Amino acid sequence: MGTAQAAQAAQTTQTAQTAQAAQTTQSAQAPQTANAADPGMEQAPIAYVGGMPPVMDHMIYSHALLDEFEARADGHGGQFRYDGQAWFGTDYDKLWLKSEGTVGTDGRFGDGDHEALYDHAISRYFDVQSGVRVDLDNGPTRAWGAVGVEGLALYFFQLEATTYFSDRGAAARLQGSYDLLLTNRLILQPQVEMNVYSTNDRARGNGRGLSDIDTGLRLRYEWHRKIAPYLGVTYTSSFDQAASMARTRGRQVHALTVTAGLRLWF
Repeated sequence: MGTAQAAQAAQTTQTAQTAQAAQTTQSAQAPQTANAADPGMEQAPIAYVGGMPPVMDHMIYSHALLDEFEARADGHGGQFRYDGQAWFGTDYDKLWLKSEGTVGTDGRFGDGDHEALYDHAISRYFDVQSGVRVDLDNGPTRAWGAVGVEGLALYFFQLEATTYFSDRGAAARLQGSYDLLLTNRLILQPQVEMNVYSTNDRARGNGRGLSDIDTGLRLRYEWHRKIAPYLGVTYTSSFDQAASMARTRGRQVHALTVTAGLRLWF
């Protein structure tokens, strides 16, 4: 066979193999195409009540956050402090529970503040809250009515502002914090809490006007999103008449402490 004939035979063989491969591929794809085009194989549309999809913002949810669970220490001693809250309800209406307090080296429970609030969303970022607050610890028990707001302010500052009222007068509390992401898991959080009272309460050490402040700077590492250990420094101070009461009782007026703790949410 000549060179030209051999080349022609090779080309004919290659063309035949290409045509056979294309036919095989088409045959393999044909059933899939037929099934896709078959109306009997299509999924029937989902029928909603009233012709509209369900509204998801009326489902029941729950959440709990233990924001502070920490030990504080300085040259004069130390204390353990916790601050947590939980809610249960829908996107618009919730039952909100809050609790905070301290335990000193003497084992006495102090600064106990416990609240049960009805929470209603008034905007995308803020809720209004109303309910009761009970100061319950080793000191005299006090009961208050409570009205306030909680949510995210400009630049996503977490903000709580609450007023309290009772037969002993009125009070107010302002709390704020901000999460500064150094990395996706390393977060620096400045925090502040201030308390104001309209009258003195010597039994509990609360003074008229700006009574006390509790502020801190905590660096936490979220090795798991729900569990985050942290280290930080905290500063507490009493003012004016509350400071005088603290000196009379032999307590610290100002304290700068080293803090180590755990932040949890569920």
